[in-house]
Amino acid sequence: MRTEAVRVAEHDDEWEAGLEDDSSAVLRAVSRQIKLWREAAGMTQSELGAAIGYGDEMVSAVERGKRLPKPEFLDNADEALGAGGKLSAMKEDVKQARYPKKVRDLAKLEAKAVELGAYGDRNIEGLLQTEEYARALFVQRRPAYSEEEIDRNVAARMARQQILNGQPSPTFTFVQEEVTLRRPIGGRTVLRRQLEHLLEVAQLRHVTIQVMPTVCEEHAGMMGGHRVLKFADGKTLGHTEAQLTSRLISDPKEAQVLELRYGMLRSQALTPRESLAFIEKVLGET
Repeated sequence: MRTEAVRVAEHDDEWEAGLEDDSSAVLRAVSRQIKLWREAAGMTQSELGAAIGYGDEMVSAVERGKRLPKPEFLDNADEALGAGGKLSAMKEDVKQARYPKKVRDLAKLEAKAVELGAYGDRNIEGLLQTEEYARALFVQRRPAYSEEEIDRNVAARMARQQILNGQPSPTFTFVQEEVTLRRPIGGRTVLRRQLEHLLEVAQLRHVTIQVMPTVCEEHAGMMGGHRVLKFADGKTLGHTEAQLTSRLISDPKEAQVLELRYGMLRSQALTPRESLAFIEKVLGET
């Protein structure tokens, strides 16, 4: 019998389809309902905005499907329009639609994993990033993201990190390339806070962080960053990202290759104790 984790993983086409996903349908449905209730109440966009504490431009953007309404927007609009809870009831759907589908699917897999390992070769692993660091990364994306897209992606990344403090929580291991600790993404202040955050997260008993120093001659991860997720039923999945592609690997043989490479990386990297000392050293130099 297939597990839910594997069923999600088997939909590879969905992972290759980009950011256009079912959130668009949710957005259209919510915006249509708000407009219908407003018109039924005989109110203009300006009148509704004044009643719920928003400008008419925001109401217009929501009704045109250009902005996702916040929970308080839906609650206030529900009361102002006499919707009897029908608009407020859409908050959970909007919450889910706020994040790209790939992120939601990945978060579901992470929540079901009993062990998660990640090798970061270009920047700090997403589960370890501070909000400032994550925002600096998304600001640098080209073609440039809009402010709303940046906010949406940062919020999604921060939401995924809740798993670090969940109960029960998977066992996490991370291998970070030395360059990711030194590249001043967002500036020196942002980098310092990021390094301090790594040291804090490393104190969690279920989290292990290791550093792959640049001087190391043996390196099993030269093919790029990757992640390995293991589940209670013995299944192993892989996840890789490169440029415009985010790929979930469910084929057992391919997942085994990533698992092998990751195991070798951990043996070649500095020990956890050495790694924390190394991060502290870099922090002192930053």
